[in-house]
Amino acid sequence: MFWTLLAAVCVSLTLTWALRRYSLTRGSLIDVPNERSSHRNPTPRGGGVAIAIAFLGLLPTLWVDGTLTASLFIALFGAGGLIAVVGFLDDRHTIPAGWRLLAHFTAAAWVVGWLGGMPPLTFAGVHLSSVWLNSIVATVYVVWLLNLYNFMDGIDGIASIESMTVCVGGILLYLIATPGTQNWAGPALLTASVAGFGYWNLPPARIFMGDSGSTFLGVTLGAFSIQAAWVTPELFWAWTILLGVFIADATVTLTRRVWRGHRYDQAHRSHAYQHAARRFGSHKSIGLAVGAINLLWLWPLALLVTVGYVDASLGLLIAYAPLLWLVLALRAGAPEAER
Repeated sequence: MFWTLLAAVCVSLTLTWALRRYSLTRGSLIDVPNERSSHRNPTPRGGGVAIAIAFLGLLPTLWVDGTLTASLFIALFGAGGLIAVVGFLDDRHTIPAGWRLLAHFTAAAWVVGWLGGMPPLTFAGVHLSSVWLNSIVATVYVVWLLNLYNFMDGIDGIASIESMTVCVGGILLYLIATPGTQNWAGPALLTASVAGFGYWNLPPARIFMGDSGSTFLGVTLGAFSIQAAWVTPELFWAWTILLGVFIADATVTLTRRVWRGHRYDQAHRSHAYQHAARRFGSHKSIGLAVGAINLLWLWPLALLVTVGYVDASLGLLIAYAPLLWLVLALRAGAPEAER
């Protein structure tokens, strides 16, 4: 497994370098700053395809050696491949929103279908026993995750830091809750694949992830959390806690923008993390803050839920309450000029 993870880092690192050099040489896939951008200099984008190639290219090795079940392998490979291709095409030639959404729902349904749907869950004393209804909700949940990841990839390194710290938290939860198993292998491979790209993406970013990377990360993390529900229901709620920073910011921002009459798919700079980056003048400090929140606040709460010390509904309330307060305090969804 060590060599597989090392190979993922090297493949991602090298491919990102090659994509960046190609973009700079050919002058293609360059993100030129505009009034809605959070960067100042023209920067190559679409580098996230290196994450997808590294992860999907090495994923079969985990299936062949028995680390991944066939159903999880097919779910990850099929959905991840589709979303990475659609994202890369969207990076090069904008795809109409309707077609993108169709691809997103197709990938989400593929994930949920191959993982056997969503198992019965209990939340706040209510037993959610309908596998079909749960699966429909799970499909929408995966679609939202892959879109919010795209929304939240707006400053240097934030999506890379989020995915790596969430996966590290997931790995630790698996090692504690299911010792002796290799449920942690998928998140570990994703962490390694992102790490190679992250070298080029951390502030100051020399290449951006683009839709090919951000939506790929969203659908893959969604698949991990659905798979975790089949290991133990508490692990699903734990993954939802680990993803709290991105879920809280994106959900509040989108809700407030739609309430104000803005189009949901219109580019903007009104996420809480974007307001914070302008206020503090640093992408690096915001990225580090996100990583710290994940590891020091959300991971301990996710652990308490996983081992049964805290009920899932109470754990989610404790985890999300300060996150919602923070994103509202940072004026998530408010226009940039509003004070």
